[in-house]
Amino acid sequence: MRRGTIVYFYKRLFSGHFPHLLNRVVSQDLMKILADVNILFAKEAFGQFGEVITVEGRDITRERLKDIDALLVRSVTPVNRDLLDGTSVKFVASATTGTDHVDLAYLRDSHRGFAHAPGSNANSVAEYVVAALLYCAEKRDTKLEGKTLGIVGVGDVGTRVLYLGRALGMRCLLNDPPKKALSGSDLYLPLTAVLKESDVVTIHVPLTMKGPDATYRMVSAEFISSMKEGSFFVNTSRGDVLHEPSLISARKRLGCVVLDVWNNEPEPDPGTIAVCDLATPHIAGYSYDGKVSGTEMIYDAACAFFSHQRKWRPPSACDDDQPKQIALNDEVDPLAKAVLKAYPILKDDSLFRKIVLLDASRRGEYFGAVRSNYSRRLEFKNYAVAVGRKIPDSVKAALANLGFAVTTEQIG
Repeated sequence: MRRGTIVYFYKRLFSGHFPHLLNRVVSQDLMKILADVNILFAKEAFGQFGEVITVEGRDITRERLKDIDALLVRSVTPVNRDLLDGTSVKFVASATTGTDHVDLAYLRDSHRGFAHAPGSNANSVAEYVVAALLYCAEKRDTKLEGKTLGIVGVGDVGTRVLYLGRALGMRCLLNDPPKKALSGSDLYLPLTAVLKESDVVTIHVPLTMKGPDATYRMVSAEFISSMKEGSFFVNTSRGDVLHEPSLISARKRLGCVVLDVWNNEPEPDPGTIAVCDLATPHIAGYSYDGKVSGTEMIYDAACAFFSHQRKWRPPSACDDDQPKQIALNDEVDPLAKAVLKAYPILKDDSLFRKIVLLDASRRGEYFGAVRSNYSRRLEFKNYAVAVGRKIPDSVKAALANLGFAVTTEQIG
């Protein structure tokens, strides 16, 4: 989807049927904007429109929106009639890839503008999957190269996982019924075939409740029993795609289990956390680069909608615009070492697991705090890897294909 597509649609609708409303919207000099506190640079970017107020996404209520002109959310805020009716909100933007938390039909019918950030965090999630799989492979003393990666859902994120999976030397199988129906391509296989052959199954579907391709509780007891024994399972999509009791019951037949999303967020079940090799608080898409991209996309859309000149530019991810450096010499698994130095995913797991030590009444607060105070994680493109002479050319090629800059000069 092109940036601002939905916004431009609504502006055409306004100009054709509600010109007085359009003029009032775009002529305002000072506005009030309410933003999820986890939207990076919200105040810096949107400050040109007027006052920007930030709150926790789960604390956004109708009462807070009475005199708000624009609402900026992430996936934890349901945007619907209950939230917006009777408010002054004219424009809604979600700094997220998905829109399952937004009632798009209601926004259209109530003549409110909307934009989101498709693909903004796709690379972040894909790199999370790579780090998780390399950690699991190291833990299980196995290699990913030559293994089969089953990708369920091949949108922006799934497509990026495909590219990075191939960079790891994995054979990739794809399942995406809607894309199969649209394209008729033989690239998209039946789910049963993918589950039967895959050594790793990773989920990248939207949460849909109805229809022939509904994904709610899609990962069921039947789904898990169809997977290869000992295979890895990764879910970074939505918590309710997985039926957690089925995973707990069938845990022994699986290899590594990695969950970033949970039933009943922000209060995940400690029993589910306990069966995971890696457990994190819905931060797979939380790289600094992904957050900045999401903010930039909705900022561009807001500028278009309100007819403002684009003034804000995001800062560089690296100090002095210089990549961070990683040196590899004689490591047993240099590829894993480079990736896990760039993204030490086990730190996220360790911090999150402290949630099980808390009283149930405090877990939701802790879950939100970990997300709000998430450390600055840079994507692989921000790292330069200096490799020693003993590092195989195949590893150098894999690092480059994962996004790292690679040099044979040793770092002093």
